[in-house]
Amino acid sequence: MSLTVNTKTFTADVPSSPNSVPYMGPAQTLSVTDRIDLYRTQPKPTTAFSGVGRSRMKQSRTLTLTGALTTTGLATIDVNINIPVGAASADVDVLLADVASFMGLQAAKDLAKNLDLTN
Repeated sequence: MSLTVNTKTFTADVPSSPNSVPYMGPAQTLSVTDRIDLYRTQPKPTTAFSGVGRSRMKQSRTLTLTGALTTTGLATIDVNINIPVGAASADVDVLLADVASFMGLQAAKDLAKNLDLTN
């Protein structure tokens, strides 16, 4: 299986467990990282609560650096998703759409690039 993100295709590698799958991007080598890792944790219900399904997407990429003490560095974006059992599909769709929209805003770019919280 593969994932296409923008114009890059990430190909599934050998999973390390039944609950995680690494996807390697076209620039992935032994010394350069270009990957997306997907993780999941099944809900753990109790007698009083149905539980929360947890998923995670982590993208890592080696970047070329300028004006730094080293020539390359690893950049990572780690997205954790926690959805309570019983949540309506439409509510989850809206929540995901809101996050996707935020990531395209200047505020998200300012936060990532400049650690600016006050856009």
